[in-house]
Amino acid sequence: MKIYEGTVISCDAGDHVHRYLVEDQGRILHVGNDLPAQYGGAPREVLHGKALLPCFGDTHIHFASYALFNAGLDVRSARSLPEMCERIRTFTRTNSDKIIMGFGASTHSVGEKRLISREELDRACPDRPVFIVKYDGHACILNSRTIAMLPKKMKGLRGWHEESGEMNQEAFFAVTDFLTKKISLPRTLRNMLQAVGSLTDRGIGMMHTVSGVGFPLDLDVTLETILGKGLDSGFQTRLFFQTMDPAKVKKRKLPRVGGCFATALDGCFGSEDAALRQPYANDPQNRGILYHSDEEVIRFAKRANREGMQIEMHAIGDAAFDQAVMALEAALKDCPRQDHRHGIIHACLPTDEGLQKCADLGIQIPLQPAFLHWNLEPLDFLNTLLGKRTGQISPLRKMTDMGIILSGGSDAPCTLPDPIAGIYAACNHFIPEQSLTIPEALKMFTYHAAWTTFDEKERGSLERGKIADMVILNRNPLTMKPNELLDLKVETLLLQGEPCKKSEGILDLLARGLLKGGKI
Repeated sequence: MKIYEGTVISCDAGDHVHRYLVEDQGRILHVGNDLPAQYGGAPREVLHGKALLPCFGDTHIHFASYALFNAGLDVRSARSLPEMCERIRTFTRTNSDKIIMGFGASTHSVGEKRLISREELDRACPDRPVFIVKYDGHACILNSRTIAMLPKKMKGLRGWHEESGEMNQEAFFAVTDFLTKKISLPRTLRNMLQAVGSLTDRGIGMMHTVSGVGFPLDLDVTLETILGKGLDSGFQTRLFFQTMDPAKVKKRKLPRVGGCFATALDGCFGSEDAALRQPYANDPQNRGILYHSDEEVIRFAKRANREGMQIEMHAIGDAAFDQAVMALEAALKDCPRQDHRHGIIHACLPTDEGLQKCADLGIQIPLQPAFLHWNLEPLDFLNTLLGKRTGQISPLRKMTDMGIILSGGSDAPCTLPDPIAGIYAACNHFIPEQSLTIPEALKMFTYHAAWTTFDEKERGSLERGKIADMVILNRNPLTMKPNELLDLKVETLLLQGEPCKKSEGILDLLARGLLKGGKI
């Protein structure tokens, strides 16, 4: 048994702040402003200006990809193409991987304002394949060694640009699938364990991972299922299978389907293929791309909904958003469900009509507030693409006031899985009137993160009887100004009342994951 005394931010329905919390054997025994006499003799931790909150959740992460790039080459902070090339050369000198995989190329973060080219990659690494994924996770750049090893049939795919080495749309997905099959199982598991450690360092105790891309026999789904069951730290994994075939999900007895890749309805702003109702401001011939017909998306949504699955789909542009809403509306009309918690991921450019239907139908939105302050996709670039429509991006205040549940994620590896950065961005929208309050932003990454996957009865708020998954912050966010929130730091993550364990053996993890049951 242990007593916490100080600022206890519950993130419950009433946004209560308490003085005391009592934990025993991984559960919360008591929260309140008074301490019952029977607990008075228990060990006590006085917070002294710090704050105790529910642990954070990340409601949209490409965990297998994040694990790969977290352990690999990161070029996001390079400010010029020569600097990027030097990082590649340095990395290859100290890394023995047969394929160099990196992340974070952007036209906006380097002085040259263009992507690195095939030729530059050839000079930086002439003797090994190089695969650099663009910052938005929807395109990549390859060197000649990589192109030479790809199947010839890929050359006919949409988005194949051999001369520059840039691959997007279907070509990008095919290249990603092909290359990730080359990663060994031991390396994948080591990367995953390292990645979990990076999440827990940031106070994250639950992730909603979208999986099912690139690995043979959907090995990433298998490994993340084993990981989620096998970790003995209390860290929680909720998996969305990225497929348009609900039968595959049913076969694995998983309750959720969707995400990006196979269930992405459009592209993204960075590649100028997010599907728009009106043309891009910089290209009157371009409205982006809808990857699937209305009929295909409706058929998928109906099948998954009939099976009782929770559905999420990627939609960035307003045309894709409306397509997602239309499909979910058709599915719920076909087979009504009161508490489905279907969601539309990102919803960067929602329509008023679509938002009203989300409110009416109970469609939730897992979004990524850090996109609002993203140096890899800055505001002036969005203004160039969208013109006045930039002011309609992620209207957090409007959506919240309509009663739509918003949860917070990172889309890692696109942005770092950092809830504090997300909370800061939600409270400092570039359209000030669309900002959330600090309690609302905290709830996005705590209670709403748990609610989104039906975990709110056990997690997400500090209430009597719930599991003691908690985080201690260095300061009380409720006494801070919105522009100060980046000063917050995670000091301790507590899972089931205990400081989060950091080390895991692969063999022990596999044994537990294969034998242990539990919610995924």
